[in-house]
Formats: sequence, C-alpha cells, structure tokens
Amino acid sequence: MGRPVIDRKWLPLNALRAFDAVARRQSFTAGAQSLNVTQSALSRHVMSLEELLGKKLVERKPHGISLTEAGAKLLPVVAKSFDRIEQTLNEIKSEAAGKQRLLRVHMPPTFLQRRGMQMLHEFRAEYPAIAIDISSTYGTGLPSRAVEVAVTYDRPKVSDAIQDLLWMERVTPVCSPELARRFAGRPLEALLQENELLHVRIDGQDNSHLWSQFARSAGISLDSARGITFDTLALAVQYAERGHGVVLADIDMFSEEIESGRLGVPSDIEYRDGYGYFLALHPEDLDDPVIALFRNWIITRLAADTPVRLAAMTATAGQDDF
Repeated sequence: MGRPVIDRKWLPLNALRAFDAVARRQSFTAGAQSLNVTQSALSRHVMSLEELLGKKLVERKPHGISLTEAGAKLLPVVAKSFDRIEQTLNEIKSEAAGKQRLLRVHMPPTFLQRRGMQMLHEFRAEYPAIAIDISSTYGTGLPSRAVEVAVTYDRPKVSDAIQDLLWMERVTPVCSPELARRFAGRPLEALLQENELLHVRIDGQDNSHLWSQFARSAGISLDSARGITFDTLALAVQYAERGHGVVLADIDMFSEEIESGRLGVPSDIEYRDGYGYFLALHPEDLDDPVIALFRNWIITRLAADTPVRLAAMTATAGQDDF
C-alpha cells in the first residue's frame, strides 16, 4: 500500500516551519537561531518531515546544506504559504487598529524611474486607503524578495506565476541631438564606429550582447565589445543625452525624450531584442481584491499609452534648429 494522503488535519506545521527556516538560510545553525530553538530540535523536525514524505529534502554538508530536488520543489510553496498567513494576520491586526492595507510591489529601476513613479502617484491618489511598499532591484525575472505584484523585465517564459505582457521592448540607437546632427546624412555605421557604445548589464548575457545582435540584424560591421556598461538603461541614456556616446534605448520607455527632441534618433531602424516588461503575480493571489484591483488598474493605465512611431520622429533627424 502507498503512503496515506496528507490532509489538512495532519499538516506538520512545526516541521514545515523548521524546514522553511533551514532551507531559506541554507544552515541548521542559522535556522535554529531564527526560531530561537536548539539545532538538534530543528534537525529532528526536518527529519520527521522527510520520514513523512519518504524523501530527503536537504543534503547535509560540512559547511551547510543544499536542497534536494524535492526540497527545492517544496520550499517556495511553504515560504509563500507562511508569507500569506503572516500577511493576513497582520492585516487583520491593522484593520482592527484602523491602519491601511499594505500592498508590496516590485518594479525594475528604469521602469520605476520612467513610468512607475507617476503611476504609483496616480494609483495612490485614486485609492488612498491602499499603502504601497515599493522595492526595486537590478536583474531580469522575479525578484528574490517576497512581493505580491511584480513588474519584471525578462524574455517570455513558462512559469508558475501569472504573467501579463505590458509591452515588448523595441530598441533603436539614441544619442544627443547635437551628435545626431553632426552625423546627419552619413551612414549609421559611421556614427557607431566613431563614438562610444553604451551597454546595459543583462543577467546571463555578455555586456555586448544587444549591440552585437543589433549590428547583425542591421548588417553593420561593429566592434560591439568596446564602450561603457551601466547597471540600468536610465543611467546609460542620461550619459548619451549629455553627448558622450550612443545607446540602444527602448523607444516606448523613452518616448517623451525622443518626441521632445532631447534625445537624437539618427536612424529609423528598430530592433526587437526579445525582452519585455511583464506584470507577474501568484495564481493564488487572484482572489485578493486589492491585488486584483492593482493588476487591472496598471494594465488599463498602460494600455491607454499610444505606441511611439519611430519613422515620424526621425523624419527631421539632423536638422538644425532655427
């Protein structure tokens, strides 16, 4: 006979809490300290959970632990469940004390600076009873910090999270208006070969990846490895705007600077690099009315923005001001 099915009546909550503490800290010692229990007691709880499941969850090593395949599968579910319990209990306490509901949101730095700040201001003005805890970290994909709603920068991928596409990135070379005027009438290749290339760091990619892909797509000969690398696109664009180089920028993200002429666009070539911005949340959070409200609001807000038409903006590129 197989092992009996585990139901709600027999959930080993103490053992799950012990596993969560050990697995997240990759250490029995640190896990025991976080729960204020002895290391031996914590170890017994984890072993009892392993016996219940019939599988090892952690591999014990001289200088710490590593998760087995079963442990890696269990940890995010346990961590998320405890996070939700903790959050809900604190919300009930806050409601009793007349405090606001707190929504934890993540946005990448460039998105937060370029779009998120204004959107958060508008959302708070419309829904003042919802407080927001905003975090922002570099990198692609979901943040390591526990949040309820996340705007992520990534390529489309299969995930357990619900992911709504906000927009796919379209990039084009941008620089200062003066630099664009100096090279007006000359091939784009000349501009790129004679000026600094600005790169943005992307997880899992060489710094020169985007420029090399763009050059290949446009049929341009280019030493794509040279130049300066920045942590965020916003910083790279600021550097280019001051006349110090050329960067591949998201046309929709920097539409205001392009339309106003603060950024020069020396070519109407646009390249889709496969990356985009997504709104991600956990499926079980769809029943939360505040999370559902924020999700619908931000999708509707961004859908109202008109995509930038690059060809119209480059029609006067290189012309002098009169």
